[in-house]
Amino acid sequence: MSLAQRRILLGVSGGIAAYKSCELVRRLRDLGAHVRVVMTENATHFVTPTTFQALSGEPVRVSLWDESAEAAMGHIELARWAERVLIAPASADLMARLAHGHASDLLTTVCLATAAPVYVAPAMNQQMWAHAAVQANLATLRSRGVRILGPAAGDQACGDVGSGRMLEPHELREAMVASFGDQVLQGKKVVVSAGPTYEDIDPVRFIGNRSSGRMGFAVAQAAAYAGAQVTLVAGPVGLATPAGVAKRVDVRSAAQMHAAVVEATDGADIYIGAAAVGDYRPSAMATHKLKKQAGADLTLQLAENPDILASLSAGRDHPFLVGFAAETQNVESYARDKLQRKGLDMIAANQVGDGMGFETADNAITLYWADGSAELPRADKSVIARQLIERIASRYKAVRG
Repeated sequence: MSLAQRRILLGVSGGIAAYKSCELVRRLRDLGAHVRVVMTENATHFVTPTTFQALSGEPVRVSLWDESAEAAMGHIELARWAERVLIAPASADLMARLAHGHASDLLTTVCLATAAPVYVAPAMNQQMWAHAAVQANLATLRSRGVRILGPAAGDQACGDVGSGRMLEPHELREAMVASFGDQVLQGKKVVVSAGPTYEDIDPVRFIGNRSSGRMGFAVAQAAAYAGAQVTLVAGPVGLATPAGVAKRVDVRSAAQMHAAVVEATDGADIYIGAAAVGDYRPSAMATHKLKKQAGADLTLQLAENPDILASLSAGRDHPFLVGFAAETQNVESYARDKLQRKGLDMIAANQVGDGMGFETADNAITLYWADGSAELPRADKSVIARQLIERIASRYKAVRG
């Protein structure tokens, strides 16, 4: 990764997450970026301008009425200098002022005056994040091309738990790196399914699989970084929504995932089925916990789950379809059979078991399509995901134009 000579204007608004922005400056500079910091007045109550000046090696601007800077139209110079504007943290107040076109301080004025892409990393209490006004402002910003990074879910400084945490500095740095890459899916609507599905036996037990969802989440993030508007349909996993993903739908069962994917792919350009969807479910779920019978076996009657990929390929004007095949043996033959049988455009096949695929940080994939294939050697899943998206975009262009 490199940000050598890239010019990033970091906006810091008022919130406790401002302390993370200090590390963010350091991480951006570690990759060679030039970083200038603009703070709101409220931000200075959490971190001093002197701290950011020491970390960035550049003067820090706070006031729109800085006579020495504004004598040379400093806010316009900053707006023209920036190749990217990243606001981290972005408070609810800052987002509201951006959404309504205010220019009441230096940071909002620069955002109005710049032609550079603007990235916003929200950070606020979970109840504030869920408020209808904040969500409406979020939708307005997205409609104007502002890129939203996060937020993540988890423990908050106020003691609450939920969505609203600012993404970690390394995640925001990766977003900046990706933003300077080729936007190979710019303007495309992409749906990604990820994670396992659970099929309930009774209120306590279920049938599931070992998928962690990491590969699918990495693919969703890579697609977002490539410029796509991404909807992520996620099975039961404990993973934060990847940066840049426009919408997340959480499901549990295969039937729920099928319904969510069908709805999300209406009008979509590409569907990437990275989820490990259960093939079968109990024919009937017991209403009470099944009790163990000493010396007796338990027999479960299973029914077949809906086939998401096959049902999509059977429809008219379906999206470009990319399947996944996790196999323990005969990987190529099973993958090519699935490619043809389900009417897919591409399939990503990988060996699982013996430390490969599930519950690991890395992966190796072979891509197959009707008249070709490509190897993606073993690497971190985020690296594999970026390579996969590049291949999908190339094939999509060749097939769909």
